[in-house]
Amino acid sequence: MSQTIDHQLMDTVREMGSILGETIKAQLGEDWLERIEQVRINGRKAHQGDKDAAGQLQDLFQSLDDQSLLTVGRAFAQFLNLANIAEQEFNSSQHSSDPLESLADKLNQASFNDTDFDQALSQLQMDLVLTAHPTEVTRRTLIHKYSELADCLKHLHHDALDEKERLKLSTRIAALITQAWHTEEIRSERPTPVDEAKWGFSVIENSLWDAVPDFLRDLDDNLQQQYGRSLPIDSAPIRFSSWMGGDRDGNPFVTADITERVLLLARQRAARLFHKDISQLQVELSMSHGSEDLMAEVGNAGEPYRKLLGQLRDKLQTTFEGIDAWLAGEPVNPKHWIQHQSELLDPLMLCYRSLMDTGLEVVANSELLDTIRRAHSFGIHLLKLDVRQHSERHSEVLSEVTRYLGLGDYLSWSEEDKQSFLMRELTSKRPLFPRNWQPSDNVREVLETCRVLAQTSEDALGIYIISMASLPSDVMCVQLLLQEAGIDWPMPISPLFETLEDLNNAPEVIGKLLDNDWYRGYVNGKQYVMIGYSDSAKDAGALAAGWAQYQAQEKLVALTDEHNVELTLFHGRGGTIGRGGLPAHAAILSQPPGSLKGGFRVTEQGETIRYKFGMPALAKRSFKLYASAILEGMLLPPPAPKEHWRELITSMAADGRDNYRGVVRDDPEFVPYFRVATPESELGKLPLGSRPSKRKPDGGVESLRAIPWIFAWAQNRMVLPSWLGVMKAVQVAIDQGNKATLEEMLNDWPFFQTRLSMLDMVFAKADPNIAEQYDKRLVPEELQHFGQRLRDELAHSQSLLLELMKQTSVMEQDPQGKQSMQIRADYLEPLHLLQIELLDRIRKAKQDDPIQQKAMMVTIAGIAIGMRNTG
Repeated sequence: MSQTIDHQLMDTVREMGSILGETIKAQLGEDWLERIEQVRINGRKAHQGDKDAAGQLQDLFQSLDDQSLLTVGRAFAQFLNLANIAEQEFNSSQHSSDPLESLADKLNQASFNDTDFDQALSQLQMDLVLTAHPTEVTRRTLIHKYSELADCLKHLHHDALDEKERLKLSTRIAALITQAWHTEEIRSERPTPVDEAKWGFSVIENSLWDAVPDFLRDLDDNLQQQYGRSLPIDSAPIRFSSWMGGDRDGNPFVTADITERVLLLARQRAARLFHKDISQLQVELSMSHGSEDLMAEVGNAGEPYRKLLGQLRDKLQTTFEGIDAWLAGEPVNPKHWIQHQSELLDPLMLCYRSLMDTGLEVVANSELLDTIRRAHSFGIHLLKLDVRQHSERHSEVLSEVTRYLGLGDYLSWSEEDKQSFLMRELTSKRPLFPRNWQPSDNVREVLETCRVLAQTSEDALGIYIISMASLPSDVMCVQLLLQEAGIDWPMPISPLFETLEDLNNAPEVIGKLLDNDWYRGYVNGKQYVMIGYSDSAKDAGALAAGWAQYQAQEKLVALTDEHNVELTLFHGRGGTIGRGGLPAHAAILSQPPGSLKGGFRVTEQGETIRYKFGMPALAKRSFKLYASAILEGMLLPPPAPKEHWRELITSMAADGRDNYRGVVRDDPEFVPYFRVATPESELGKLPLGSRPSKRKPDGGVESLRAIPWIFAWAQNRMVLPSWLGVMKAVQVAIDQGNKATLEEMLNDWPFFQTRLSMLDMVFAKADPNIAEQYDKRLVPEELQHFGQRLRDELAHSQSLLLELMKQTSVMEQDPQGKQSMQIRADYLEPLHLLQIELLDRIRKAKQDDPIQQKAMMVTIAGIAIGMRNTG
């Protein structure tokens, strides 16, 4: 990145900050603008280590009333939002190296044959699963304004504008910033699962709808130029699924009715989007002659393409209008809606073949081709909805019905007895559930969900995920419930192995299932397995979880190869290292050899969706990163770890697990410290996602979801789950004389490289000085030694990492990332000190104060925005 470009980004941040300042001045007066500016200056000094400046900020915040604290918090949260927008637009406009071209350079230097390449290309499959985990703190109405703002910046920086046009854009930018300042940034209520689903649909409409065909054009061009291949017209290497409206694990608000409604809304949005495409094609395809096949289809029509497309357009309109009426409770006939993918694709392909046959290839391969590719990637249901439910909920169904039938209690049976019972019922020709049985509400909800799935098209559904799966019966139980509901096709079922123990046992569980003839017939050569990153790291720490995930994948690949079954590994990653987050390219290439043959399926969640896919240019680059890494991983697979690497990483993982659990599980002071040193309890009041922050409302830290667990530690800048115990284990390895082996692993093993490079980023985000400020004000004196102990380990861990990576400071190998964090650092410092003041006031207050609570939410949201991949 050149100095000129650096200056452009910094100038943009400053200019938008000045506009916000003028907006604040217009509302609150010159004194407030001066106060905000002084806070910003002192924040920058405090971040640079000036203790006097930090003390001045603390004194100021203690002197301000609650409403004034809210105003300061809102100002700095908005500064951070604007900085993010400027950087996002800047990144999307950079003409950095094209990942597909970089891949071609690597492949040209390697040796592989055409057959290998063709096979890898045929296996190129990315399934991006949009989820609504509560990390997206920004309201949809503000997301829209920020998107508009980014678009204005794009035109301002890259269009040839005269003075009037530049002034018009500048005025629009000022208007949008002013609108945002005068808009409530905190939701008054939690979003519903339907709200979350609609947000996901909007990401498709506003970004992915254009990004997908653009990416496929670039991929096709690259294949033709570099390898003499063409992308087949029906190729859909990228598809989308969703958990929004289907993920009911611990979320009582996702009901069968909600799932049914979300499925209809997705279908409706797809019909509207394709209606718009077809209407445009109908305008453009005005040719009066077509192929014999086309003319035979439309009869004696003067404009055959328009006639055929007009029929399709009308059917699409009938579909979305019919769904509107259905949702409003009006009588409609769904048989008149588009029911099958062929009803969309057949007319489009008839037009395409006709244009090609009549010498109009240039027309065929323009907008029509884009629409055909959208039809293959999105389809008439827009995306596929996954369903996720906790394994206990399925077992409860069978427990209730077996007790009703006088067969005993399913929950009390051995695993062998459960499997025998399930096998008998799966192969039985009579129904299990009695006609007059009245199940409990919880059981009825599970059965109603299965009923909705049975009434839904196979094309609209993804896979059924079982949370906390640990035994073969967990999978067979769901198969039985779906069969009883009347599903007449083998819906893919994926166990989700989340804890360290479950990951270690995953190959044995899948092996027992694949040894069952009936089960192998059910899966028909295709097995899904979801790898849990969040809960495994929360359970055992980042290093032990990472190695367990790697080993589980490695063994599952070998096992499914042995059974001649295609394996698709589904990665439940989050945005942070504590939740499995890694840069996309590095994450894929750090996986075991052979793990990509069945495609790459991964969750994209919370705010990371917006940062990676929120603008078409960003989305297209993300697709290229994924595609190039998958092809590279298949054609130039990473090395399998050497035996002495395995021995060392296994030993370190065990030490890391014991270090982590020794603090989090075993130290009686940990939980009391965690409660007071972070805003964990206050986080539960922030109306983020629709899902409660705990699986069990009355549970303690152990029941806290992995996301708020990460979120809380990010707020006080300890980011503890991402590093605790890891480098301590590395130090033991060095003390035992293994430094040379560690350096070899760092140089030659992508799995180990990515772990350390992510720790490098984590340590750049951690700030022990800020964490110490939380302790000084909020932690009782008898517990402050505990925080000091953690900060000492953090300092030693950072120092050891720099030594191993031969760096003098963090993120030396990622200067752009380092600059990104520095841009926000000065704005984050005041928000942390402000949050500390508010936490102290809230905890001392005898009753909730709405202004304090709102100000607290603003600081939580602002820090999350500044930290970026917080959850």
